[in-house]
Amino acid sequence: MQYEIKQHDKFSFIEEGEGQPLVLLHGLFGALSNFTELIHFFKRYNKVVVPMLPLLDMDILHTSVSGLAKYLHKFIELRDYKNIHLLGNSLGGHVGLVYLLKYENKNRVKTVTLTGSSGLFESAMGDSYPKRGDREYIRKKTEYTFYDPAMATEELVDEVFSITNNRLKVIKIIALAKSAIRNNLEKELQNIQIPALLIWGKNDNVTPPFVAEEFHKLLPNSELHFIDKCGHAPMMEVPDEFNRILFNFLKKHSAIATEA
Repeated sequence: MQYEIKQHDKFSFIEEGEGQPLVLLHGLFGALSNFTELIHFFKRYNKVVVPMLPLLDMDILHTSVSGLAKYLHKFIELRDYKNIHLLGNSLGGHVGLVYLLKYENKNRVKTVTLTGSSGLFESAMGDSYPKRGDREYIRKKTEYTFYDPAMATEELVDEVFSITNNRLKVIKIIALAKSAIRNNLEKELQNIQIPALLIWGKNDNVTPPFVAEEFHKLLPNSELHFIDKCGHAPMMEVPDEFNRILFNFLKKHSAIATEA
């Protein structure tokens, strides 16, 4: 399903539906395809917003989790969203948390949802990067993201391969990965008091289940849901179950508008 990409100043984003904003933050190799089912479901109840995070387009000095959090802050300020419900997958969850800790001082954000988030621990692409052109390596690493290797379609592998086959993009990916490792939030998470939802794949190899347990322990107002036979991207791999859990959470926190 194709969605219109809108432009406001330097920001590109998708905005579908009406209601309280549900802002979706994608991960390091994320794309709109990651959120297709989620957008389709929630645009009936919320204003679903997907900012195109410039993961590989910022200058190298600002290619960091903090740099992306600042970008998100400027985007939210420009759009003047209120009653926001943040949702982040993988690096996107980490960016959302840093935004909450560094920039959220106007009570704009009402809830935060994390799925496979970095910020405490992650086993990213591995200890080393392949030589450019090693498509089979990329296939294996993409399959590693999911419980069901068949989720790593040719189209998805091509998408990741095209990124990792560009020298400058690889440098920025490594910079972001190192930034995520350095930016450990263990000592700060207690300061996030808003309701937090954790949706985690029981078979997540990148941010294993113990990471979810640690987030649950450190976030004072959190609830944790595991999904069996599911990897690092539950909203892609088990969208119906993911949407059901998220819907119930948002409904509990008065975030769901009645469908027209």
